[in-house]
Amino acid sequence: MKLTKFTHACVRLEREESVLVFDPGSFSEVDEALDGAQAVLITHEHADHLDEDAVVAALRARNELELWAPPGVAQSLQVRLDDDAAGRVHAVESDSEFMAAGFAVRAFGGQHALIHPLIPMVANIGYLVEGNVYHPGDSFVVPDGHSVQNLLVPLHAPWSKVGEVIDFVVSVRAPRVFPIHDALLNDAGVTLVENHVKRIGAAYGSTYRHLSPGESVEV
Repeated sequence: MKLTKFTHACVRLEREESVLVFDPGSFSEVDEALDGAQAVLITHEHADHLDEDAVVAALRARNELELWAPPGVAQSLQVRLDDDAAGRVHAVESDSEFMAAGFAVRAFGGQHALIHPLIPMVANIGYLVEGNVYHPGDSFVVPDGHSVQNLLVPLHAPWSKVGEVIDFVVSVRAPRVFPIHDALLNDAGVTLVENHVKRIGAAYGSTYRHLSPGESVEV
C-alpha cells in the first residue's frame, strides 16, 4: 500500500485501483486527498477532521464514493444528502468490522480524548486497516489484541501532552510510526516532539519517520 500524508490528520491509502482516505478536514488539502477515492473514514465530528461541506459535495458528485463515521456524524451528513448519497454513508460502532474500497477495516474506541470537563465529549472511532495501518483519530486508544505495523500518531493536540504521545507509541509498539495531527505546531515544535518520540520509541522497537504534507511511503 502507498500511504500519503496531507496536512494535519488527513491520510490517503492506495492499493492498485483502491483508494481510502482518513479524516479530510478543514486544515487539509481535501480535494486532492479525495481525488479518485472510493471510501472515506471519519474518526469524529471536529472540523479539523471533517470538512463537512467538501465531503457532502463529493458524495453528491460521485456515485462510487462511500463514507463511514460514528453514528452522530453519519446522521448529520445523511440529512444533507438525497436518498442515494445518504445510503452510501454508514454508521460505525466500536469493535465492528467492515470492508471499505476493498480494504478490511476494524473499528476501535468510541470516545474522543478529554479536552476539558467543561467541553462536551464527542464520539471518536479509531480505524485499523488491513491489520496494518492504525489511525486513532483524537484518542490514544490502543487496538488491543492486534499487532499494528504502521501507527499514525497524533503529535500535538489541545487534549494531549508529549508524555502521553510517547506512552501511546510505546504501548502500541508498531515497527513504523508516522505523524498526524501536527498542523498547530511550528517547525521548532514538530522537531522537539519528534525527537522525543524517535528516541524513546526506538528503545521499544518503533522507528519514527517524519512525513511532510504530500509525502508518500510504502507500508
